[in-house]
Amino acid sequence: MRKYFLLIFTFLFFNLTANSVPLQANISKEGEAGINKIVDAETSQPIAGARVILPQKNYSITTASDGTFNLNADINGATVLSVEKEGYRPFSLTINEKIASRPIVVGIEKSNPMNITIDKDMFHLGDNNYSDMSANAGQFCVKCVGPYYTKNIQLSKITDSIYLVIGSIIGVDTKTAKSMGQNKISFAYASPPEIFFNGNKIAEIQINGDGQRFKIPRNLIRAGKNEVTIKTGRNLMQTAYIDYDDIEISNISIETR
Repeated sequence: MRKYFLLIFTFLFFNLTANSVPLQANISKEGEAGINKIVDAETSQPIAGARVILPQKNYSITTASDGTFNLNADINGATVLSVEKEGYRPFSLTINEKIASRPIVVGIEKSNPMNITIDKDMFHLGDNNYSDMSANAGQFCVKCVGPYYTKNIQLSKITDSIYLVIGSIIGVDTKTAKSMGQNKISFAYASPPEIFFNGNKIAEIQINGDGQRFKIPRNLIRAGKNEVTIKTGRNLMQTAYIDYDDIEISNISIETR
């Protein structure tokens, strides 16, 4: 007899700016016991040739003709799983050993001409000076690029609703993240990472999570070149020198609604 499991990933985040809204969960499927699968979010049809990546494990695999894949990796903590497929929006979520032990069925959405992938790779912000008690510190895996990240993008058409989407973020050590048990640091906490659009601050990131979506004010959007910047926070308990909070981010995109 086949056994089925209902696996629902909730995109959990908290943000203090009024412009942020949760990204709708698009992975809530039933999976046959022991089988992981990538499907079309709208049709539920399996997707062959999708690349499933665990950046922090240096692991990747391609789905078979029926959309299935094996996750033969040692997962022992929060780990980002990314999915890439031409014609679809890049997708990522944070899994752990409990989630990985059950069938994972992920529905990914088709992209449209107004959706822009800014960066699908994982990158590390900070100064490489962090405690083992920091959120997800044991999962950091890529070279630090400094305390901020900047990328220019082209927008050919301005619409009423444009969002900056961050697929996954780990390592955030804010007071809110600490209060939610996302790190084991006893006393210190950091200011939140900040998001800027064309030099204007539009959001703060308070906790670690997936699918964080931030509305970009229409008056800040230019027809043509636009600039996106993400700055990591600072340890607010350290006054002798600047101690940047080390974080890692995967999958940044622009989405229109």
